[in-house]
Amino acid sequence: MRLFHIFWIALSLAACGGAPAPGTSAAQAAAQLPAPPGIAGIPFNPHLVVDQFGYRPADRKVAVIRDPRIGYDSADHFTPGASYQVRRAEDGSVAYTGAPVPWRDGSVDAGSGDAGWWFDFSDLKDDGTYFIYDEQRKARSATFRIAQQVYAPILKAAMRTFYYQRSGFAKRAPSAEDCWTDDVAFLGPGQDLEARDVTDRRNAAKARNLFGGWFDAGDTNKYVTFASAPVHQLLAAYEENPPAFTDEFGIPESGNGIPDLLDEVKWETDWLKRMQYADGSVALKVGTLEPTAGVKPSLDRNARYYIPSCSSATIAAAGMFAHAALRFGAFAPLEQERAELGERAVRAWKQFQASPRQTACDNGEVKAGDADWDETDQNAEAVVAAVYLFALTGGKEYDDYVKAHYRETRPYRDSGWSRYNPHQGEALLFHARQSGVDQATAAAIVADKSADIGAAGNRIYGLRPDDDLYRAYLNDGQYHWGSNNVRANYANTNLDAARLVEGELATPYVERAEEILHYFHGVNPFAMVYLSNMYRYGATRSANEIYHSWFSQGTRWDSAVASQCGPAPGFVPGGPNVNAVADGVPASLAPPAGQPRQKSYRDWNTPWPDSSWAITEPAIYYEASYIRMLSWFVR
Repeated sequence: MRLFHIFWIALSLAACGGAPAPGTSAAQAAAQLPAPPGIAGIPFNPHLVVDQFGYRPADRKVAVIRDPRIGYDSADHFTPGASYQVRRAEDGSVAYTGAPVPWRDGSVDAGSGDAGWWFDFSDLKDDGTYFIYDEQRKARSATFRIAQQVYAPILKAAMRTFYYQRSGFAKRAPSAEDCWTDDVAFLGPGQDLEARDVTDRRNAAKARNLFGGWFDAGDTNKYVTFASAPVHQLLAAYEENPPAFTDEFGIPESGNGIPDLLDEVKWETDWLKRMQYADGSVALKVGTLEPTAGVKPSLDRNARYYIPSCSSATIAAAGMFAHAALRFGAFAPLEQERAELGERAVRAWKQFQASPRQTACDNGEVKAGDADWDETDQNAEAVVAAVYLFALTGGKEYDDYVKAHYRETRPYRDSGWSRYNPHQGEALLFHARQSGVDQATAAAIVADKSADIGAAGNRIYGLRPDDDLYRAYLNDGQYHWGSNNVRANYANTNLDAARLVEGELATPYVERAEEILHYFHGVNPFAMVYLSNMYRYGATRSANEIYHSWFSQGTRWDSAVASQCGPAPGFVPGGPNVNAVADGVPASLAPPAGQPRQKSYRDWNTPWPDSSWAITEPAIYYEASYIRMLSWFVR
């Protein structure tokens, strides 16, 4: 097993690597690797589900054995044998033995349509690579590792998706792997170096240099408002656990003495600076008038347009500038950048406060998402900006603003505190921890978060395994477009709860977050890792297709199992969506149509009329929520 273990670690930690041989998919290439002797001849059975990356030694470890009863796979029954083992992949030797226990006396889980059993092997703590083995059925689970830093390579893969989402930046070796190299995108004539005002297209005097930033999602457009949550959540992840984010994630800036997460955020804030006008206001978004799919971004020749300054973008940028300046200030090479971002944040803040709220800036001409915020959301975002401006400058006016307006944020309009607009709830808790703030306000914020945790009927907090066979309960109403984003933020709001208490009192909240992490890593009805193309990182079954204009159907990036390259590793797809048909997916496609909530997913990327974007499109905000969750467990 030692050679097998070292081999997988080498693959996982590599910042770059060779593509599969021509005509060989990523999954096929992984399958062609020599199997560890312990699993030779034992078939993988997707009824036995585990975290396919693994577990830390001291963590609770529970495999789920699934018996489908409702949904597209309802005829695919499975009954486990009486005795289960954990075997070492090295040689097949037995490391642990126990018996699976029926979940809720054999009840069918309404969320998944499955009955099932749990096999708890938490007592196994030794480092190694293992699999669950059903002695009677002669079947096994995916392999998995037990190691303290088992999730560190996964964090790197997830963070590197932001590098692949960079606009105006060449992806080249050694940072980019062979399959996903590309030249600079959108720097041609009429593109981001000279983007035109969409409201005055023929006026060359209004052309602006707006290159840089991240593609928002599966499209290649760039939105200031949509960047707010990911920028804040990435910075929050860093400030909560700096050692998890090293200077060796394999991006071009690696080795420059600055954590790569901050380098990545700087790529985005550099673009945000270009979006700002001299008066402090900020343009709303940049993109094309018609979407392009099936080509590398560098080959997209569509002209690029921007929506001019809008109050939503202005206040969003104020908060991002201030938060980034706060984090950049710890690094001497970024002192000048810190000062500039701080000045820009103040200028944007003053402009926003002096100007009327605009709510109809985006008429949809620049595709695709509507980037406007209503007045309620703009006012909430102003609280976020005030939080970080106070932390940056100590200005009393910002603390006074938080004191007067903190109840206008999303936590006071929703249960769960940070399951939606997560950066708003996170900002309030950050503010409550700062010295010099109004102590009554800080105490009220903490008390209100505590009240949300303890609210009667609230099923968001704490370990609640009886609510869900797969141990990662999500309220019925959250299985909508982008449900994986909300699921990750269920974990994050629990981790925020854990930070409010000490010792054993924090355990239920940490364990709730950890079970959600396992759900992303394969403990779900599909026995699938909800990250794209993670075979080289140890996944047995990964999301193979995502809706993305680069990784499109019919291209070499189409599928990790049916095309040469598949999508780049580490992208988080939107997730199960019970509203898929209403969102444009044909009712004849089952799944996702007509399924229990957790099975309302399909691993495909077909564009219209299938509208797979409602299920499998990734987004930078899904990614950031997942990264913040994951980084807690990389310690």
